Amino acid sequence: MGRSDPSQKAQPRDPLLLIGTQHGLQVAERGTFQFGVAALFGRALALQGRLSEAINELLPHDIHLLAVTTAPERFHARHAAVSRSYVYQIATRRTAFAKRYVWWIKRPLDPDRMALAAARLPGRHDFTLFCERPAEQTSTLVVVERAEIARAEGLILVRLAASHFLWKMVRRIVGTLVEIGAGRLDPDALAGLLAGDPLAKSAGTPAEWTAPPSGLFLERVLYPGDPPLGPLEPLVPVREEPVPEPIRLAERPDVARRPAAAPPRPGAGRDRRDQRGAPGRTQPAGRPRR
Repeated sequence: MGRSDPSQKAQPRDPLLLIGTQHGLQVAERGTFQFGVAALFGRALALQGRLSEAINELLPHDIHLLAVTTAPERFHARHAAVSRSYVYQIATRRTAFAKRYVWWIKRPLDPDRMALAAARLPGRHDFTLFCERPAEQTSTLVVVERAEIARAEGLILVRLAASHFLWKMVRRIVGTLVEIGAGRLDPDALAGLLAGDPLAKSAGTPAEWTAPPSGLFLERVLYPGDPPLGPLEPLVPVREEPVPEPIRLAERPDVARRPAAAPPRPGAGRDRRDQRGAPGRTQPAGRPRR
């Protein structure tokens, strides 16, 4: 968004996706779904309601502008943010409609083990082992404000909130939590990785356990005065897989009230044949009695 030359096509910026404009960019990994992200325009806005409607008419189907408001001239979409939160959705069952928005783990996971490990995350840590190309980062120190694990029917949700995030940091934390939830790692292993102590080569590395981007959501970017994060809930729900009941055929009311036919009496057909020669029965004229 923002002012640009319409005659020039936008150039793709892999592996990052640019979200804000002019005074700063909200940067997220390509493939990340985003909720509640601010975009910045270069001029003060009037007729905000009509402007949002006009913009939404021009946006593709998978982007929707929720609201338009004014901000100070020196507002910076990235540097003015005080916190960011990501939610990752892990599916515990196969799903057709939500496939793009989850990571389906076929093996059983223990959310309690994952929560026990996630409790080590809040605080100031060096995430060198969880970052892509750490040598290119200005700093690999990140202050994590909260880490939550929740079960929501067919999903296990992971929420991380921090001052900022490093490239692939969230997905590698989630991948490590999955290894712990599957019983392949001890919950205390995460504390060692945060301290910069790599595991044995046979155990693997956070880079090897990187979760796919399909379940990752940039949930909120918080600015001064914004309300705090609410309860951890699914962004794209997946219901628990139902257990089907045996199928029963409904009886038609008219059939149910109709009495059952009595079975034929033995010899009933012979009785009718014998009645043709019974006494008192009139025989047709001109035909001899047999």
